[in-house]
Formats: sequence, C-alpha cells, structure tokens
Amino acid sequence: MSTRFFSKAGKFFRGNMHTHSTRSDGLLDPKEVCRRYQAEGYDFIAITDHFVGLFDYPITDTSDCRNNDFTTILGAELHTGTMENGHLWHLVALGLPIGFTPPNAPNFRPVKGSESAAHIAQRARDAGAFVSIAHPHWSGMTEADARTITAAHAVEIYNHGCVIDNDRGEGFVTLEHLLNDGRRLNLTATDDAHFNTPDHFGGWVMVKASENKPEALLAALLAGEYYCSIGPQINDIRILDDTIEVDCSAAATIIVQGKGTSMATLHGESMTTATLSRERLATSPWLRVTVIDRAGKRAWSNPIWRDDLGETVPETV
Repeated sequence: MSTRFFSKAGKFFRGNMHTHSTRSDGLLDPKEVCRRYQAEGYDFIAITDHFVGLFDYPITDTSDCRNNDFTTILGAELHTGTMENGHLWHLVALGLPIGFTPPNAPNFRPVKGSESAAHIAQRARDAGAFVSIAHPHWSGMTEADARTITAAHAVEIYNHGCVIDNDRGEGFVTLEHLLNDGRRLNLTATDDAHFNTPDHFGGWVMVKASENKPEALLAALLAGEYYCSIGPQINDIRILDDTIEVDCSAAATIIVQGKGTSMATLHGESMTTATLSRERLATSPWLRVTVIDRAGKRAWSNPIWRDDLGETVPETV
C-alpha cells in the first residue's frame, strides 16, 4: 500500500521552516527574505525570529508578503530553560498565535528558575503550533535532554546553516534514540537562514496539502504529510508484505532504515523505481527511506510505523 499522503488528493509545496530576519539577528528585512525565497522557487516560508526580550519577543507578521503563488506561516524560535551543558534551549514553533505569552528570556543567556523547554513546547503545541527540536548536534544536546521534550512533533535532522558554518547540522542520532523509545516523531530539514553566510536555500520540506494556504500547510505538517530534502524528490513509497517500493527522482542509492542496525540498501544508476527486501527490517517497529542522488544530495521520508499499517511487529529474538 502507498504511504497515505502520497496517494491523497493535493500537491506538494516546497517550504523552509526556520529563517531569521532583521526582527532578530538576520541580515535582511522580512519582505526581502520572503521575496528571495519566492524568487528561488519556494512556495512558502516561516520566518522564525528569536523569541527573546532582546528583540521584543517577535512573532514576525509576514501576512502582507503572501500572494497568489507564495504564502507564509507565522512562527518563532523559542528559548528558555537550560540543557545539561548549561546552554539555552532552541525550539522552532510554526503556527504560533501573535499573542503567545513569552517566557522569561531577556537574551540568549539562561535565566535561573525560568520556564522549562518542555513546558514552553507543550504550551506552543497546545496553542496549535508545530514544534520541532532545533539543531541538536550544534546545541550539544544529550539523549536525556531530548527525552524531556515530550510535546515535539519533529526533530531537525538537517540544518543548512549549521552544516555551512560549523559542520554540526545533523540530528539523526537524537531522532533515532527517541524513535527507539517509541516516540512518534517526524523530521525536518531547514535552512536556519540569517543571510550573513551562505546559509540559505539548502534544506526544505515538501508538504502535501490541498492548497498553498497557511492553514492547509500547517494541518499537513501536523499530520506528518511531508518529506524532507536537500535535492532529490520522493514520489511514492509502497509498503508490501515482503518488500518496499520507492519511486523517486534519479538516485544512486536508496536505503530503508529501521531500529538499531536494521536496513535494506540498493545501489544503482539513475534509479527512479526500486524494490528493497524487508527481511532485515522484520523486527523494526518503524521504517524510513533515504534517497541519495549521484551528487550525494539526499531526501528523507518521515518514519512509517508498522502498527499504523495494521502490522504486528514480532519480538526480537
């Protein structure tokens, strides 16, 4: 059977979910950020300025940047609480209401006794926002840190700004520790663009929605109806009894990962359809697909939970 959102009505819209402007520490004003993303072929963007007192706790209103071909989702990067290393938390929330109550976060230094990251994540989720754990490698996040954020919808597994500026832009280890705990988390690929380095147009989401409107996009994100990419396309994933079929843009490698070291891998030339055996994935409760093109660019599916497909996962021997 096809993974549900590939076969449902609608179309894919390309967007960046983590961006900054002059409302916080970005180089460009919000209108120019939006103009550049639309000029580069994006369908939507979320400007997520730093939600701290230094910048007057901004939720940057980009509604006047919307047009017939481009839209925006309001959001912010939330900061409060302290990780094990003593550093401030970074959480991205899309769909925040303008009047969202700020924490006690006057700047980028933690405040003793301030609201915890777990609490503000829950508040944001309760307000209808899509919440993701930002750049866990760059943040120096531990497993124990990550486990405290129970309200997150996703983990940022690719942050282009961190890749460009410090080579600490991935988050798969954090994601998979949480998946292996049974957390139903998805993943995001973003830019974290500030436009003061080449930190833009590098990572995005492809969201399947009925229309390119903020409400429809946010609903699709909350439902997990999207995939992430830094280049390739994923056109369909079909889960069969013994195999997984993947349709994609031209690929050199297609991988299905599961819990622990379980996987299936296929190498080839300009593959646009592939069939991979599920034998080595038999005891994994979740599956996810990675597509790699000849240039090494990747696309990633969200985890597919086998019990959502009506399958029973046998116990590991």
